[in-house]
Amino acid sequence: MLKHKTALVTGSTSGIGKAIATQLAADGANIVLNGFGDADEIEAFRASLEKDHGVKAVYHGTDLTDAAAIEDMMASIKSELGSVDVLVNNAGVQHVSPVEDFPVAKWDLIIALNLSSSFHTIRLAMPEMKEKGWGRIINVASAHALVASPYKSAYVAAKHGIAGLTKTIALEGAQHGVRCNAICPGYVYTPLVEGQIADTAKTRGISEEEVKKDVLLAAQPTKEFVTVEQVASFASFLCSDGASQVNGSILSMDGGWVAQ
Repeated sequence: MLKHKTALVTGSTSGIGKAIATQLAADGANIVLNGFGDADEIEAFRASLEKDHGVKAVYHGTDLTDAAAIEDMMASIKSELGSVDVLVNNAGVQHVSPVEDFPVAKWDLIIALNLSSSFHTIRLAMPEMKEKGWGRIINVASAHALVASPYKSAYVAAKHGIAGLTKTIALEGAQHGVRCNAICPGYVYTPLVEGQIADTAKTRGISEEEVKKDVLLAAQPTKEFVTVEQVASFASFLCSDGASQVNGSILSMDGGWVAQ
């Protein structure tokens, strides 16, 4: 489906992003990995994508809070694999704290990584997508793009911003073959959520099991975590011809959370 196309997946060295990169490689796309982690593990994953799926895979450990570094990364990708055809903005970080105690540095980091980096990757990928007459931009948002939870002021603000950015880019690309949508998962069991469980337990003075049952999954009527593979399958569909008229959509994948 995506043979000869290049997909950049930010935050793809673990969790949701890693699953999406794997799925898009299975769909035939050359893959650009981005994120932090153990260098040997990242290299093993990169090599496995090439071996298992017969695609080209490269890695850029770019700090996405640095606009100039993003520009350098996009230029390098173009020279290595050609322009980006599929852009998945997935990188993110979380911090849980009452607003009056919320560290300013954490606010700045979360807005930069969870929101501003998507603006920068999109603005740099969009011209050649328009020129080619085809592009897919998928922003991995959250149920928190649609509803709020306490103690997550920066994350909720950033994800609401992603929803607005998604709609705007969808309109700008609509007549150029470029589609932009946001996937809004509920709680997905990833390293990010594992850390959030510990932080929430500390903030609320309850056990981690109570956080899972009474705080996180209390919001999801299915009482099940979303899996990374389910999110990856959704992303794959949004790249398909069957989704060519899905544009500017803020797509819930939360077990019914925001239906309540």
